[in-house]
Amino acid sequence: MIFTGVSRTAWILFAVTFWTRMFFITGGYHRYFSHKAYKTSRVFQFILGYGGCTAAQKGPLWWAGHHRIHHRFADTINDPHTPRKGFWWSHAGWILSDDTTSAPLRSVKDFEKFPELRFISKHDWIAPWSLAVVCTLIGGWSGLLIGFVLSTVVLWHATFLINSLAHVFGSRRFETEDTSRNNALLAILTMGEGWHNNHHKAAYLARQGTKWWEIDFTWYVLFVLEKLHIIWGVKRPRTSSRTKVGPSAEVIDDSTEFVDEALAQAVLETESAALVHSGQAQNSTEP
Repeated sequence: MIFTGVSRTAWILFAVTFWTRMFFITGGYHRYFSHKAYKTSRVFQFILGYGGCTAAQKGPLWWAGHHRIHHRFADTINDPHTPRKGFWWSHAGWILSDDTTSAPLRSVKDFEKFPELRFISKHDWIAPWSLAVVCTLIGGWSGLLIGFVLSTVVLWHATFLINSLAHVFGSRRFETEDTSRNNALLAILTMGEGWHNNHHKAAYLARQGTKWWEIDFTWYVLFVLEKLHIIWGVKRPRTSSRTKVGPSAEVIDDSTEFVDEALAQAVLETESAALVHSGQAQNSTEP
């Protein structure tokens, strides 16, 4: 690769692996496993889990478990990637910490019961390694280094920016009890996750770009999957009776808690000792 340059195939692999895995993170790990924004079959549930694993961001139980804790204790000391510990901590430091090595299974009991999800979460190296092999077979060394390694690193930081930059730069449509912000550039980069203030206002929604001009590619894919009957029970923003029903559905629900009762109960039952990374329990409403 050094002497012949990077092949066209490698860059095609880069684009395909980046955007496909971005959807598995945003539409799978985040909107499905973390927030249960829609329902699907057990087969497609496994596809979402395995696809998310190829992003090398650990397994679905680890990812969703920590994300649920984040929403329960957003921006407090008990938040796994709290901005109180600095930009680097919220961006990547928390993932490298020994305190977050284990998956908080008590907060994902609704998914922990599936043996196939436990398997890919325990052996979360299988999926990324298998993708690395495929990229190598298709594109050679440049396929591996560009199509897999570079794509993975860019994907990491694009995802992590939602935890860090989306709590620093952007606008706030809603007065939430955290520092979440809407950022259009991050929304484009992450297929809609940049509408982070919208998300913290109503975390359970499958659609985060609630204005017609708020680009949310994850939602567009989910919309198609719903039409194909691959997913169902999709949670949408409610429309206000005071406004004309149209493509821009307003979020008018004041709740930032989970709508799904089973999910809410799973989070509430999580032991305080498993949630706290500072060594001592803190009140979730602590300023």
